[in-house]
Amino acid sequence: GIDLVAMCANDVLAQGAEPLFFLDYFATGKLEAGIAEAVISGIAEGCRQSGCALVGGETAEMPGMYPPGHYDLAGFVVGAVDRAKVLPRMSDMAEGDVLIGIASSGPHSNGYSLIRRIVERESLSYESPSPFSDGTLGEALLTPTRLYSQAALPLIKGDLIKGLAHITGGGITENTPRMCPDHLAPRIDRSAWAPSPVFQWLQEAGGVELDEMHRTFNMGIGMIFAVAPDMAEIVMNQLRVVGEQPVILGDLVPA
Repeated sequence: GIDLVAMCANDVLAQGAEPLFFLDYFATGKLEAGIAEAVISGIAEGCRQSGCALVGGETAEMPGMYPPGHYDLAGFVVGAVDRAKVLPRMSDMAEGDVLIGIASSGPHSNGYSLIRRIVERESLSYESPSPFSDGTLGEALLTPTRLYSQAALPLIKGDLIKGLAHITGGGITENTPRMCPDHLAPRIDRSAWAPSPVFQWLQEAGGVELDEMHRTFNMGIGMIFAVAPDMAEIVMNQLRVVGEQPVILGDLVPA
């Protein structure tokens, strides 16, 4: 439920919009005690973390359409932004603009087809002890996606950033260039941060090439801001105030 909200709310932040309200859709073959309630509770928690309202939704029971124990989730968020402040501000971006990243909590709902293959290849169950953290492997892999409203909205409202990339499917490699004008490209220093332990384990256990890891996973970075060089320290300090540990990942260079 939290992941469902996060994939929507974090995306509208990338346009400079504040998440306002969310609606969900829960479909299953037969409602089972506790499952829908737990999922909706997660959705409500995601809304709380992103500062938006859960204003309604739909629960559909369709016998024969879903196997026992299976359900389907969908949802959408509505956000608001002043038309003059829509991100990214590509016309303002310039060579030398700084790229600042803040941490993810794990895979963030992306790359799970590959994750499942690696878990199967290692002959592990999701109840097995996690090889890279406390608790079970299933619990570690299902760490909820982080919501970034608290970190990003003050920077957006203060006109402190030029662009914002929510790092989802496609990883840093494919998401970051989307906020850049055609004549500029992101230059990322992969040595600027240490990938989270889950990604180190996935790479080693799966024998996945580093470039493929960066194309598939967020590698421990959930959001990237493009900032003018003279504003970088101000942005870093504001992020630290709300509990983030920002990292300078690179800069913008001619494409």
